[in-house]
Amino acid sequence: MQVTETLNEGLKRGYAITVTAAELDAKVNEKLVEAQPEVEMKGFRKGKVPMALLKKQFGERVLGEAMQEAVDGAMNEHFESTGDRPAMQPDVKMTNEDWKAGDDVNVEMAYEKLPEIPEVDMSGIKLEKMVVKADDDAVAEALGNLAETAQDFKARKKGSKAKDGDQVTFDFLGKVDGEAFEGGAAEDYPLVLGSGSFIPGFEEQLVGVKAEEEKDVTVSFPDDYQAEHLAGKEAVFECKIKEVKEPVAAEVNDELATKFGAEDLDGLKAQISERLEAEYTGAARAVMKRGLLDQLDGLVSFELPPSLVDAEAGQIAHQLWHEDNPEVEGHDHPEIETTDEHKKLAERRVRLGLLLAELGQKAEVTVTDAEMTQAIMAQARQYPGQERQFFEFIQQNQQMQQQLRAPLFEDKVVDHIVESATVTEKEVSKEDLQKAVESLEEE
Repeated sequence: MQVTETLNEGLKRGYAITVTAAELDAKVNEKLVEAQPEVEMKGFRKGKVPMALLKKQFGERVLGEAMQEAVDGAMNEHFESTGDRPAMQPDVKMTNEDWKAGDDVNVEMAYEKLPEIPEVDMSGIKLEKMVVKADDDAVAEALGNLAETAQDFKARKKGSKAKDGDQVTFDFLGKVDGEAFEGGAAEDYPLVLGSGSFIPGFEEQLVGVKAEEEKDVTVSFPDDYQAEHLAGKEAVFECKIKEVKEPVAAEVNDELATKFGAEDLDGLKAQISERLEAEYTGAARAVMKRGLLDQLDGLVSFELPPSLVDAEAGQIAHQLWHEDNPEVEGHDHPEIETTDEHKKLAERRVRLGLLLAELGQKAEVTVTDAEMTQAIMAQARQYPGQERQFFEFIQQNQQMQQQLRAPLFEDKVVDHIVESATVTEKEVSKEDLQKAVESLEEE
C-alpha cells in the first residue's frame, strides 16, 4: 500500500492512496478464510467448501467490502502515524473509474487538519461575578404577578357594560337555518371575553352587554370546523346574559400560597426567593462566561480550517435570516449569502470552540451518561406525551446526541477554567444585571 502526499498548504492536505491488486486479493482471501467454517454448500460438508469454489461463488461480493476496509485501514493508519485530526469528514474518491478485477485501486483523499493549539497562559485571567439578592421588593413583585395569574372575578355594578377581559355568565342556544343543533346550547356558561375560546367573532359581540340583557350573536363556523355538518355555515346564538364580572387579582395570603403548592405565604415567599436567586445566578454566569470568552479570544491566535469557518458562517447567516423572517418556516427560501460580519463572528466561534475542546481534553473533562440523560429528559419535556419516543430518537441519533453533548462539555470546561481564575464578586441591582444580559443579546 502506498500513500503519497499531493497537497500541503496551510491546513489543507491531499494524498494519493494506492491499494495494490495483490493486497486486495489477500484481503479477499482473508475474509473468505474467516467465513469458510460457516459456509454450507450442496455436495460439501459444512466448512469444507474448497477455497477456489468459495472465491468463484462469493469473491465479487466480498471484493467490495475488502476494498472499503483496505482504504479505511490506510486512512486510519495515516491519521495515527501523522497525528492529523481532520476538521471535517475527509473527501475520498476513487480515481481509476475504469477499474476492473486485477487492477490496483487508486484513491484520492483530501481534508483540512485541525490546527495545533498553542499553550495558553491563564494565570492572568480575572473575572467579575455579578451578585443580585432577591430583596423584598423583588419577591413582592413576583407575588403580585402570581396573584394576577390566579385572578378571580367579582360582579360589576348593576347596569355596567361588559369589557374585554370580563367574565360573562350566560345561557345560549345556537341555531342554523332556524334549527337548534347538537352541542349548541348551555346554561350558566362562564366566558372570559377575549379568551378566544369561542368561534371567531363571537366574544367581540358580547362586549358591551349588561346583566339581564338578551342578545343574538351571529357568526359563521370556520370552513375547517371539526363538526363537518356545521363547517362554513352561519349560526345565530340566542344569548341571555345573567351576570357580568370584572377580573380582580387574588389576595396575597396563605390561600394563594396553597394554590401554588406551598404550605403558607412564608413558604411561597421562600420558594420565590430561591427561584429568583437561581435565575439571577444563571444570568450572572452567562455574563461572566462572556467575559471569560472575550479574554480567551484575546490570548490565542492560530490558523483556522476554512471549511469550519464557512460552515459556521452559513449557520449564523441562516439563523439570523430566520429571526428577521419569522413567518418563513423550513428551508424553502432564497439562498442566504454570508457577509464579512457573519464570517468574523464565525471565526471567533470556531477559534474558541477549538480552544475549549483542547483545554477540556487536556483537563480530561467528560460529560457523564447521567448528565446526558438529564439533558435529554429536559429536552423531552418540551414534547408532552411523546417523551419516550423523543428519548428513543435521541438514543438512536448520534448527531443529535452530539448537539446536546457539546454545550454540556463547553460549560464544564468553562467551570474548570473559572475554578483557577481570580473571581471577584460584585453586588449589583437587578436592573444592572438585566442591562448586562441585554448587552449580550445585542452583540
